[in-house]
Amino acid sequence: MTAETVKNNCRIENKKGNAMLKNIKKHRYLLLMLTPGLLYFVIFRYIPIYGVLMAFQDYSLKYGVLGSKWVGLKHFISLFSGGDFQLVLKNTVLISFLKIICGFPAPIILALLFNELKDGYYKKITQTISYAPHFFSWVVVSGMLTSLLSPSVGMVNKIIQALGGQPIYFLADKNWFVQIIIMSDIWKEVGWGSIIYLAALAGINYEMHEAAVIDGASRIKRMVYINIPNILPTIATMLILRMGSLLDAGFDQIFNLESVAVRDVSDIIDTYVYRMGVGSFQYSFASAAGLFKSVIGIAMVLLTNRIARRLSDGESSIW
Repeated sequence: MTAETVKNNCRIENKKGNAMLKNIKKHRYLLLMLTPGLLYFVIFRYIPIYGVLMAFQDYSLKYGVLGSKWVGLKHFISLFSGGDFQLVLKNTVLISFLKIICGFPAPIILALLFNELKDGYYKKITQTISYAPHFFSWVVVSGMLTSLLSPSVGMVNKIIQALGGQPIYFLADKNWFVQIIIMSDIWKEVGWGSIIYLAALAGINYEMHEAAVIDGASRIKRMVYINIPNILPTIATMLILRMGSLLDAGFDQIFNLESVAVRDVSDIIDTYVYRMGVGSFQYSFASAAGLFKSVIGIAMVLLTNRIARRLSDGESSIW
């Protein structure tokens, strides 16, 4: 390499560095607005990864992560050989799959319906009403459900009794509990989940609809043959991300609604980790369960993304 080549390379690198500094200076306010979000992920998402080491130790508060004894896969072996975890895993997968099957299409359907409404007062009101439950915490929602489904004073049981039926202990009945979990989750999140699909629908070229109207296509046909195909990439992306939380069945929701009477069907990995880690002080055992959940989540994202890429020739995958 000649001296002239080295000088040219240095000039190119300097130009790149100057261009980067100019871009940073130009967009400094946008970068400043981005800082809180970055700090959130660094503090609450990346730094806690350090605690994964506890899964391979007999963790002791006295000695900390660096001083605790290493035990390898001991806690993972105990985890998978225990009967409790098998039941917990089964409940988690069942509830999560039901939420995906029943809950994932709900915001898509709602967005398609909202898209057919004319802009006006009625559309704004209905959208606002559908978004509102998302901002209620599960503590509030669980209180509402407990009052609504109470066997003694709940409105639902009052109606059942008025029709000649017997009161039902919904939240203490194993046959009803999972159904309530699924329905309440859909009610709470369907409106908020429809926002991204409404944004995708807004990006569709309206000339396609005008041409379809001229050809005599009904609203249903335009929805099926224009709207849905155009938002398929968005649907695929959201499904890939949703599959990453396959073993995330909703800690806040179930923790606030469950009771000992329904634990056989309500106990999921998150509540199990909480009970073993915080309740029984088995931090390493709980960390092993949490790490297992995270690994499965990453594997599901990679698998779903690969399937989506193959089925769509790379058009509907994340990468």
